[in-house]
Amino acid sequence: MVPHHRIERIDHVQLAMPPGGEDRAEDFYQDILGIPRVPKPPELAVRGGCWFKREGLRVHLGVEDGFRPARKAHPALAVRGLEALREAGGYPVRRTEDVPGVPQWYVDDPFGNRIELLPAGGPDAARGNTDTP
Repeated sequence: MVPHHRIERIDHVQLAMPPGGEDRAEDFYQDILGIPRVPKPPELAVRGGCWFKREGLRVHLGVEDGFRPARKAHPALAVRGLEALREAGGYPVRRTEDVPGVPQWYVDDPFGNRIELLPAGGPDAARGNTDTP
């Protein structure tokens, strides 16, 4: 059966954080990654957490009681100027090459959530080929 609908894109990514971590989230997501913090709607702001948004990129951090960081599940962020980011902020960046010929980088946010960093051109750009379809 062919569905009569089509998923177009991911609207936002939500990660969890512990209560009271908004300033640390802002230091990382806004000041290190460069995604500006934006106000949450008042009816959601009372729950804590924070939102970050720039152009088509939206990351939400929600407060979770009994918080545990996401160590496997993760967003992958396409980064223009990845080399400069890998040298900024004091957060250790780990390089892997789980897929031969495709380097990947991971960093943990202040709460231990895993974030993947990829060149803005995608996997082909990581191989040095920027002619992506």
